[in-house]
Amino acid sequence: MARRILILEDAPDICSTMKELLEMEGIEVICASNGLEAIQYLESTSPRPDLILLDLMMPVMDGYAFRAEQRKRPELASIPVVVMTAATDLHAKVKDLEAEGLLKKPFKDIATILKTIEPFL
Repeated sequence: MARRILILEDAPDICSTMKELLEMEGIEVICASNGLEAIQYLESTSPRPDLILLDLMMPVMDGYAFRAEQRKRPELASIPVVVMTAATDLHAKVKDLEAEGLLKKPFKDIATILKTIEPFL
């Protein structure tokens, strides 16, 4: 079964690096640079991704607004979310967003990323 991740990240270098590393692990990766782009992608694609990696600070629609919108839509609400952030009050953010996991930026290594996302793929 194909494993698919949607990465919401407005920094092109971070998204392309993560995409390259995850694709080497056999994971299909789609990148979106803001929440609105991600919602539009999710509404127009099937099958939907197995996991969303969500940056919080993005233009147009940030991670908080995206997550609120995702949770309002039954067809999207069940997709697990792992928050990616450099913010300090990490566990409060994860709890507030009802996210399933957390990746702290800057990322240490691919093994840390894989360990965090593996349960959802």
